[in-house]
Amino acid sequence: MADAEPRSNQEPVSNDAARGNRRKVREGVVVSDRMDKTVIVEASERVRHPRYDKTVQRTTRLAVHDAGNELGVGDLVRVAETRPLSKTKRWRLVEILERAK
Repeated sequence: MADAEPRSNQEPVSNDAARGNRRKVREGVVVSDRMDKTVIVEASERVRHPRYDKTVQRTTRLAVHDAGNELGVGDLVRVAETRPLSKTKRWRLVEILERAK
């Protein structure tokens, strides 16, 4: 048998990553924890207004899956996009960055 080529230390880029199909990740603050296994997270981002060239803050409310009911209002969290879990839930908890005081 012929010798196989030596492998490099670098991982090959998967097709999904090459095409840009990476899941979105957001950071935000929990503003509501009244539902079972679901919290509402407000994620803010600063964008430049195309016409007026001013920085504006846009806020989005995301319904996030919290399987262990471990989050409370005021917690800073990182969430990632996932498959649809219900009519409104499309985000899951990745990690808790900071607990509310």
